[in-house]
Amino acid sequence: MDLSEAAGERVPRPRADAVRNRERILLAAREMFVEFGAHAPLDEIARRAGIGNATLYRHFPERADLVHRVVLFVMDRVAAHAEDALAAATADGDGVIDAFDAFDALCHFTHAAADERIGALCPMLAGDFDRENPELLAARDALGEAVEKLLAAGQRAGLVRTDIAAGDLMIALSQLSRPLPGIVCLDADSFAHRHLQLFLDGLRAPGRSGLPGSPATLEDLRQKTM
Repeated sequence: MDLSEAAGERVPRPRADAVRNRERILLAAREMFVEFGAHAPLDEIARRAGIGNATLYRHFPERADLVHRVVLFVMDRVAAHAEDALAAATADGDGVIDAFDAFDALCHFTHAAADERIGALCPMLAGDFDRENPELLAARDALGEAVEKLLAAGQRAGLVRTDIAAGDLMIALSQLSRPLPGIVCLDADSFAHRHLQLFLDGLRAPGRSGLPGSPATLEDLRQKTM
């Protein structure tokens, strides 16, 4: 039992409309941050969310609050996609990932993560963003563990080339799911998914050519970005 309830103090649950408004704000802000970066106009975010400015500021009094929550929102959703893909690949209950399911699960996760606009996160992690936030670290670790398991399963089965690591996947995902700068690209999502699938096909073993440098691990990315 919650201590506040034990003490006779009820913690009010947020109203359903408030929860919906908050999610609408986060979804609209995510799209605006993809297009214009973390300094996207807050008034336009409110308009796209279909709410008034006062509602946006009631949920997020400061821009930094909104940026912080959008990053966590995207990270949580991408981590959930990774966990769902992993669960689907081990659906027979023995905890072992079937070799052929592993590559399909990896592809499914990659495309789902692109739809969450994960490519917009890197620019937002700059500046004074709190990269040591416990929620962020938990989402990052859950995501990393699931991606590494999916990748390792394909490598053990000989379906995924062994000269790449999870960091390579996340770098490519971030780059290929980010809009091209300076232009309005019609139907950009369809191009992103085409190019992601080309990249995923390039992960299949055996590799057709050697890769320069060494595999990028998730730890390499954390040292540079988080």
